[in-house]
Amino acid sequence: MNLTKYERRPSREVRIGRVVIGGNRPIAVQSMTNTDTKDTEACVRQIERIFRAGGPIVRLTAQGRREGENLQRIVRRLREEGCDAAVVADIHFVPEVAAIAAKYVDKVRINPGNYNSSHGEFEALIDQCRERGVAIRIGVNHGSLSKRVFDEWGDTPEGMVASAMEFLRVCREKAFDQVVVSMKSSNTRVMVAAYRLLVEAMEREGMDYPLHLGVTEAGNGIEGRIKSAVGIGALLADGIGDTIRVSLTEAPENEIPVAQLLVDHFARRSGEFAVKYSERYTPTRYCRRSDIQTPLIHSELPADWRVIEALTENPTAELRAAILSLDRADEPVAVCCRYEDPTVEAVAVKAAADLGPLFLDGLADGIRIDAPHLSEKEIAEIELMILQAARVRMSRTEYIACPSCGRTLYDIEGTLTAIRARTSHLKNLKIGVMGCIVNGPGEMADADYGYVGAAPGRITLYKGRTVVEKNIPQEEALDRLVALIKANGDWADPEN
Repeated sequence: MNLTKYERRPSREVRIGRVVIGGNRPIAVQSMTNTDTKDTEACVRQIERIFRAGGPIVRLTAQGRREGENLQRIVRRLREEGCDAAVVADIHFVPEVAAIAAKYVDKVRINPGNYNSSHGEFEALIDQCRERGVAIRIGVNHGSLSKRVFDEWGDTPEGMVASAMEFLRVCREKAFDQVVVSMKSSNTRVMVAAYRLLVEAMEREGMDYPLHLGVTEAGNGIEGRIKSAVGIGALLADGIGDTIRVSLTEAPENEIPVAQLLVDHFARRSGEFAVKYSERYTPTRYCRRSDIQTPLIHSELPADWRVIEALTENPTAELRAAILSLDRADEPVAVCCRYEDPTVEAVAVKAAADLGPLFLDGLADGIRIDAPHLSEKEIAEIELMILQAARVRMSRTEYIACPSCGRTLYDIEGTLTAIRARTSHLKNLKIGVMGCIVNGPGEMADADYGYVGAAPGRITLYKGRTVVEKNIPQEEALDRLVALIKANGDWADPEN
């Protein structure tokens, strides 16, 4: 990465249907359906809504043979109706389903953590995809590393990189270059470190595969948008990323405008900024620069702190360079940027993308957002949410909530709203709200409590990684979640 100016990471081009990513192509945005993949009509209609919203790449889950085979009907209907969306199949566990899906779709996503490749299945998939011109995404998830990788590396960014590189080396050995890679986590610090470490590992081995960026289980509303913007923005600011998905627990088409806002925000990043003490910064290792352990928002800043305001189109690089050029290495510093946007969402997304990375990297100690069209309360809320998304200050309940897909076993959007209404006053608590057991338990590994779909109408509750109650009726699950929190001493009554 270049500390002094913005430049995109060089990557090769990969074709996904009629969409080409990588190289000098614009960063593409995408989403994923939350309909049942066996329901052709529902999938087609939702894909068309995503496509009309500006999402040229759409992914569907294909967890079994029936879902895999129905992709043929879905793709045929889309083409008959004039929709050119690139269709991606999301595979878990079963290589046979990947082989089925590859007959119909434009890209196949596999997860090295749960894709059985011990008998040459991945090599066979590469051969099949090469024959049809189908791309492959190696999609590593922080919460679902294989047991072998986990035993050696733990659930670390380094383990995620080891998992990805193992599969990428097979692609290189097979001379298959239509490959995209992702390194997703609900923890923004882990996610950013994993991508940066992967870029270093690929560069060492002469690989230039394009990268798909995303923060998993970001949640919904402004908080979900901010969490995604902090993680994705930290990488886009350094020129890393060729396609992005903002995962929200909302209608999938809602993700597209947020993702496009991020892409547009990074379209112009001019300026070059001298860095006096570059040795103070290691992008793959988190370290607090100063002795300030809890960063402050604008209303809390001491009068004697230095406030550095961004004045260029490249706030992240400008502010980072200024901090790394201070003669006193541990001087407390607040970072400031002005936004003329009239909406909370636009200010929140842009500020999170610009300023959040400086907290993710341990460089900044305070935040000041200058937004003349927003109220004092709105600005303070955005600042606190940015600090929480960057993992440096917890001020509210954090919800690790999946965006849902065709595997989801209940109304996760409505359920998240109900859980938030009962628990949002609890501070320093993480609650996982997951649609199914495929990624749920692993992806919410950071959560204090978990609410996971186990079967239609049935929920399993977790305390940390431990199952506490299995297959309880959904209509009882929220009350029993609250009871579980109380039983463990983590409950506090709401303030009047």
